[in-house]
Amino acid sequence: MAVYTEVADDELDLFAGQYDIGTVVSCTGIADGVENSHFLLQTKRGRFILTLYEKRVDPAELPFFLGLMDHLAARGLVCPTPIPGRDGRTLRSLCGRPAAIVSFLSGVWHARPRPEHCASLGAAMAEMHLKGADFPYRRPNNLSVSGWRPLFEAIRPRASAIESALAPQIEAELETLATLWPTDLPVGLIHADLFPDNVFFLPGPDGIEQVSGLIDFYFACTDILAYDLAICLNAWCFEPDGAFNVTKARLLLGGYRRLRPLSEAELAALPVLARGAALRFLLTRSYDWLNTPAGALVRRKDPLEYLHKLRFHQGVSGPGGYGLS
Repeated sequence: MAVYTEVADDELDLFAGQYDIGTVVSCTGIADGVENSHFLLQTKRGRFILTLYEKRVDPAELPFFLGLMDHLAARGLVCPTPIPGRDGRTLRSLCGRPAAIVSFLSGVWHARPRPEHCASLGAAMAEMHLKGADFPYRRPNNLSVSGWRPLFEAIRPRASAIESALAPQIEAELETLATLWPTDLPVGLIHADLFPDNVFFLPGPDGIEQVSGLIDFYFACTDILAYDLAICLNAWCFEPDGAFNVTKARLLLGGYRRLRPLSEAELAALPVLARGAALRFLLTRSYDWLNTPAGALVRRKDPLEYLHKLRFHQGVSGPGGYGLS
């Protein structure tokens, strides 16, 4: 989440007046994330999240994202639910941007997730994949193999501002992954951005924290199911000093496999998928690092974190590197 577009009080009041959510008491910008402008709305009837969709989001794809959240919520997955206005529409315009209001989820996210969090995340991801299996619409992943080259060309001229030898390293990895990328693995609905700040936790009956909700579905797409796991191996299983925590990886994969078993081909492909996930975030973080507008309320994220992770996965030869025998 982030804030790129400021919303004036009078515009907000007119917008919120189209919903049965009560009078707005406060509107606070949320600085986490990099894609859209998000605000916490406090009204006399509760809390909601207001999102303004910025330029990287194709407005034509918004019905997919909002419909997906409705679909998953109807099947019992705890995720934000789009709030319809009095006219029944969930998507409208604010400050020249497409905008929507969704329900607020309780819970906390952890910047430094513990092993038990990883196990619960794995199970929640498998649940999401299973409950999304009958979602009737598809959306290609424009940040997978076919989208990496154009993104690289957009950053190539200034890549040395991040690291002197960054461009040739990315070039070599692009060529390798174009050859190795699997084409015969199970495909379905994936979140594609399940970073810790998109996963909320609350204590369960036994006092151990469990996933209480998944948020921010605006990268969701149709792609290799195990690629979602590869993204999470990168986002959840490295420690602040850069070391890979194999216990977290084993628990993450184990939590997932208890609900949705992985085939031998999926397990064998994990190192390549994890390399691709690391490259994807190296590219998008590099682009954002070089192009974040001045004055935007957003925390830029270090691209080189994902260069380090890419190098780790390049040295993994099989699922044993992620704690699986």
